[in-house]
Amino acid sequence: MPEHNFITITDVQAAQARLLGIAHRTPVLTSRIVDHRTHSQVFFKCENFQRTGSFKFRGAYNALAQLSPAQKQTGVIAYSSGNHAQAIALAGQLLNIPTTIVMPEDAPAVKQTATRSYGAEIILYDRQTTNREQLAQSLASDKNLTLIPPYDHPHVVAGQGTAALELIQEVGELDLLLVCCGGGGLLSGSAIATKALLPDCKVIGVEPTLADDATRSFHSKTLQTIKNPNTIADGARTPSLGQITFPLVLRYVDDMVTVSEQAIIRTMFFLWERLKIVVEPTGVLAAAALLENVVTLPQAKIGVIISGGNVDLAQVSKLFSQS
Repeated sequence: MPEHNFITITDVQAAQARLLGIAHRTPVLTSRIVDHRTHSQVFFKCENFQRTGSFKFRGAYNALAQLSPAQKQTGVIAYSSGNHAQAIALAGQLLNIPTTIVMPEDAPAVKQTATRSYGAEIILYDRQTTNREQLAQSLASDKNLTLIPPYDHPHVVAGQGTAALELIQEVGELDLLLVCCGGGGLLSGSAIATKALLPDCKVIGVEPTLADDATRSFHSKTLQTIKNPNTIADGARTPSLGQITFPLVLRYVDDMVTVSEQAIIRTMFFLWERLKIVVEPTGVLAAAALLENVVTLPQAKIGVIISGGNVDLAQVSKLFSQS
């Protein structure tokens, strides 16, 4: 397994080859109203159309495909609030690898149901009293399972980077790439790919203001942690960047910014209404930074990664009533 300092564009390209014909090459959408509003040319890379509804399938499949025959036979375990869970479960189903997922009891019902439908065994825990990493590690040791964390793994990072790689292959030069950030897997992978192909393109990570650990870590150069941040962007409730992703973010990312809960809801509403796409709160973080003028770069070509669309429809009317 490569060290984090040696995750390169070559690893991302190798991941793309593994994913060919298995992961969807997701569409890139444009909007005249967005271009007019931002005075830029904006390209939305829509990972809400990826298998399992988020970019997570890229990293999960890339990691599972490289396991040894013995590891594949005994199976894998992962912890996740939902999107990584579904991704690991489907990748395991496709590769005939048994999967166990540690999920919080309050994970969206739609994500729990989907994870079970792909054949995974789910173990629920109380996020207020249980450390999910410790629980998963303990189960991995007891059952001889391979732990595949949601972001802090070189093969996961390389797989997630294929989203930005595809975007650049499709639209060419970009001046700015905006990427949502939870644990930093998508952000660091996308930044590695972007800086290799477009060294002058600025890469900015976006977090919820209520879960700004990565932003504070980036600016202080010291790893910051937040326990159970209370943001509607459940995919960004990670306590901190990882031992692998933190150095990568420091090395390849140009800046980190945050967006408010209201900005997330407004952007979600806008994308549903104007682009006619179903996106979840975490999925719109990068778009919110642009559409709410947290980041501005007029007369530029801007890439925005929409990270996922696994929204709990029962919660939508509640969210939209706040917009």
